[in-house]
Amino acid sequence: MNIIIIFVIIIIYIMNNQIGTRIRKARENKGISQEAMALELDITQSNYGRLEKSDTRLTVPKIQKIAKVLDITISYLFDEKSAKIINQQNNENPQAYNVDTIINADKDHINTLKEEILFLRKLLKEKH
Repeated sequence: MNIIIIFVIIIIYIMNNQIGTRIRKARENKGISQEAMALELDITQSNYGRLEKSDTRLTVPKIQKIAKVLDITISYLFDEKSAKIINQQNNENPQAYNVDTIINADKDHINTLKEEILFLRKLLKEKH
């Protein structure tokens, strides 16, 4: 996700304290204590508790680290549907891509590359 997009979304969600609530729920579902989360983020337990209660203390790096520790996506924290990836560069119109389509295309490309490698190996063996 683009850092600017994350920042804008953070500002919107701060007003509703939805990110902190989602973090708390994900943490509780994983059975992780606030103390353990605080250690992972290198902050005190009381500061971590405030993160869950007040989104205003959240920064992009903290959100990224929390998502990594909880093994969740940043999209989940923002209640976004992760089925699509939005790509926007400069002043271009945003383009949405279906994640499954991208993954399947990448798998096809990988298979094509594997076939090429096998072909090239065969050529090398024939020359030796």
